[in-house]
Amino acid sequence: MARRALIEREKRRAELSARLFGRRAELKRAIAAPSTDPAERADAVRRLAAMPRDASPTRRRSRDLVDGRPRGVLSRFGLSRVRFRQMAHEGQLPGIRKASW
Repeated sequence: MARRALIEREKRRAELSARLFGRRAELKRAIAAPSTDPAERADAVRRLAAMPRDASPTRRRSRDLVDGRPRGVLSRFGLSRVRFRQMAHEGQLPGIRKASW
């Protein structure tokens, strides 16, 4: 189980990135547009750099929804490989069965 503080930090990052998503997209659009005035572009770059780092969606980490494990997360299920295997063996995941050959 991951430390509670790390899970809470990830929740704060998710909330912050969702809240500032529109503003970041607007600034990035202004920076990328070739028709933007150079002074306006420099201002947009400055304002984007002034935003909190955790507002960037790339700083988020996918975690297991059950226990918060940060590595080996199967995004399709939202579970870590360890939890997925355990739940599949217990029959808690409908439609999932162990392959055999």
